[in-house]
Amino acid sequence: QVQLVESGGGLVQAGGSLRLSCTASGRIFGVGNVTWYRQGPGKQRELVAGITSGGTTNYADSVKDRFYISRDDAKNTVYLQMSRVKPEDSAMYFCYSDAVKTNYGFKSVWGPGTQVIVSS
Repeated sequence: QVQLVESGGGLVQAGGSLRLSCTASGRIFGVGNVTWYRQGPGKQRELVAGITSGGTTNYADSVKDRFYISRDDAKNTVYLQMSRVKPEDSAMYFCYSDAVKTNYGFKSVWGPGTQVIVSS
């Protein structure tokens, strides 16, 4: 079964750091573009950061200069390094790829999410 699994969430104090991981597993041959989204209580899901297969990145204005997205293709893993976190960063964080390469072509996959809580 092809899946993305997030990890690294937890409780962190405002101003601290956290690193989230998104790892693809199953019968896959690689992962293309990956995007991190988040959804806070009572809020819509929003884009946080994305990275293409070539390493081009983009960020939401609210996290620019604080969050950093990177990838390790050998591990089929994308990271989200969160620094100087704020209480408003508290949310469920999801990763998504529209291009997980399988025997049957490219597959779109969402992870189940990892919870981040920032205490003030």
